[in-house]
Amino acid sequence: MSQVTNRDELVRIVVQQGLTSFDEPVELASGAMSRDFIDAKRALANGRDLSVACAAIVDLAASMGIAFDACGGMTMGADMFAHGVALAADCDWFVVRKAPKDRGTRQQIEGGVLGAGTRVLMVEDTITTGGSTLTALEVVRATGAEVVLVTALVDRGDTAAPAFAAAGVTYSPLLTWRDVGIDPVVPPA
Repeated sequence: MSQVTNRDELVRIVVQQGLTSFDEPVELASGAMSRDFIDAKRALANGRDLSVACAAIVDLAASMGIAFDACGGMTMGADMFAHGVALAADCDWFVVRKAPKDRGTRQQIEGGVLGAGTRVLMVEDTITTGGSTLTALEVVRATGAEVVLVTALVDRGDTAAPAFAAAGVTYSPLLTWRDVGIDPVVPPA
């Protein structure tokens, strides 16, 4: 499948299987309110649909000339993509815990070992402000790894791109609020 075909199919999958519109706004992880809720995990629960999304992520990186050695991000939003992209691109996967494990190895990054020379593709399911991903970005950078691209299945607004630019990282979502036909989400002031 071509990138355009994967992307077109993703729009259909997200809108038909993951988009719910409510009469009253619901609170998102960013604290923003929206009548439109995108449940990426439900939308991509089927293996074929997840495969389309992961292929689109690999296609996006390739179209930008970006090579990577590992794929991951903050758990839970990154988990399915980290595993799927690792299979599609034959790379390592990882997830970042919200806090270091309080037992055993006490590590905050699970899966592949990141370090100097590791080129990382960071992924997320839905983004409003990018807060969770920016937190994970700092944890990944602390290993010495280089974050070469951040992407998300859907960017719900226009706030994340400037935040990633300020953090000095390339950001390109697969889909935006325009693609899925919702109003942009504006975070609280």
